Amino acid sequence: MDLVCLDMEGVLTPEIWIEFARVSGIPALKRTTRDEPDYRKLMGWRMGILKEHGLGLREIQAVIDEIDPLPGARAFLDALRDRAQTVILSDTFEEFARPLLEKLGRPTIFCNSLVVSPTGELLDIRMRCQDSKLSTVRALQSVGFETIAVGDSYNDLDMLLASKAGFLFRTTEKIKADHPQLPAFTEYGDLLNAITSALS
Repeated sequence: MDLVCLDMEGVLTPEIWIEFARVSGIPALKRTTRDEPDYRKLMGWRMGILKEHGLGLREIQAVIDEIDPLPGARAFLDALRDRAQTVILSDTFEEFARPLLEKLGRPTIFCNSLVVSPTGELLDIRMRCQDSKLSTVRALQSVGFETIAVGDSYNDLDMLLASKAGFLFRTTEKIKADHPQLPAFTEYGDLLNAITSALS
């Protein structure tokens, strides 16, 4: 049985931190996993900037409430779920994902969680497991699933390369150049056709 594993940010929704950087007027927060492959290092850096500016979970969630899925994402996801079992594998956090999942039709997501102070300060991150996307793909394969994976960033590459088919979506030119074996798409229709072809 096939199971399609999708990254969320950059594939189905805008990058939360880029949106928050725009609204907060802090350009440094635009840095994402497309720029920094070490996710824990990236989050530590982000939390330091938030602390400097006195910003916390409440302010981030207020921005997330105004974010809509990328144009065409909901229709793509609905069409995909008509064809195959689908799960979102994301390094985002439960506290960030909830309103976006509502707008996407409540798909299943495996993600992480935050350690937050009573005042809303982000103190730490609680990763579901080490190398969560690759670990999850490997676990799914160990119980009889063949995985097809879609992502856009460095932290997606391991799950793409470990799957029977892996696709890049709206990624950077550098990632495409470094991984020419992974087909890259910019339109949902083309991506859906590629996934459909890969389904057994």
